[in-house]
Amino acid sequence: MNITLRQLRILEAVVEHNSYTDAAKALFMSQPAISMQIKQMELQIDLPLFNREGKQVILTEAGHELLHYAQKIRQQLEEAELVLQELKGLKRGRLHLTMASTANYFAPQLIAAFHRVYPGAQVTLDVTNRTGLLEALDNNSTDMVIMGRPPVGHQLTSIRFMDNPLVIIAAPSHPLTRQTKTIPLKDLADELFIVRERDSGTRIAAERFFASHDMQLKTAMEMNRSEAIKQAVMAELGLGIVSLHTIEMELALKRLVVLKVEDFPIMRHWYIVHRDSKRFSAIPEAFLNFVASEASTLLQIPAV
Repeated sequence: MNITLRQLRILEAVVEHNSYTDAAKALFMSQPAISMQIKQMELQIDLPLFNREGKQVILTEAGHELLHYAQKIRQQLEEAELVLQELKGLKRGRLHLTMASTANYFAPQLIAAFHRVYPGAQVTLDVTNRTGLLEALDNNSTDMVIMGRPPVGHQLTSIRFMDNPLVIIAAPSHPLTRQTKTIPLKDLADELFIVRERDSGTRIAAERFFASHDMQLKTAMEMNRSEAIKQAVMAELGLGIVSLHTIEMELALKRLVVLKVEDFPIMRHWYIVHRDSKRFSAIPEAFLNFVASEASTLLQIPAV
């Protein structure tokens, strides 16, 4: 097989733009030239890469496989470029960081502190849910992720850098807020909870906690963001289980109350995670070391 890097870039462009014509414009080529390059690749592998459905071009199974390798090759070349530039003294200082949506409450402080030490760092930041984090790691499309419970069996390196307490929150008007003593967990058996989506680390931890106490977490609503859970709890639609990092402002304004419940908080942790095989340039390597050594002093868990 004699497919060139240029042809792989053309394949990526056609998929990205879902059009030969738009891919041609993006690459400053003619549409017939794009068609010819795709045809040459198909002759090389003796399989079609696209099916046409109206004006759309749909990847075949062979197209999906070749696109996967095209993306891997491009990512490795980008890593090689950074390493070689550093050897020449042309450090570009790029960091691609992907984080759980809950981490967005504290991670900007960490990035700002890092940027004061490394002002040349160019940070790309993506915020997504747990499914998106795992896809970014599996596809090697990010340098590292900030997340809760790391997955098992994905050939990953995880560095724990901070506690992540999960607490039960209520509207100030909720009857349980008037309790002066620790609330027995059994007293929550009939309470309804506003919860995160099923793949969320917070949801998984909460359900495991209740199951370990022979109880079931009764859910009233399912939300995909901590902000939505907080708003629903403030509207007296139920109780919530959230990271303590997400409610600092609401506690200060007395819009939410943390209930003192038996065996709470659920103590989880924040990790910075990357692929075992990831080869870092100077700035991502510096960020890893910075988080490991400085995060615990820079970031404070809100008091309750």
